[in-house]
Amino acid sequence: MQRAIERRGVPTVSITVARDITAHARPPRAVFVPFRMGHHFGVPFHRELQRRVILAALDRLVVAEASGDIHDLPLTWARARLEGKAIEQALGHGERR
Repeated sequence: MQRAIERRGVPTVSITVARDITAHARPPRAVFVPFRMGHHFGVPFHRELQRRVILAALDRLVVAEASGDIHDLPLTWARARLEGKAIEQALGHGERR
């Protein structure tokens, strides 16, 4: 899909949690986040992390040097989840009713 869009002159970037599959598919550009499947932008309510992932993806549109470029973000799921729990607690989302 990305290649078809790119042939029409629109640059693309993938955000992936499956580095091995992405490396095999070789999309034009990709950002790998080491998170759980389905959590490409981290955890709910963690706006700073979500913004960081989006900005890293947009940056790849400019700085990727070769087709198939995969940029690994220096993040961990454990830290994202820990920070997410703190955010949820501060917002009152972690309380039982």
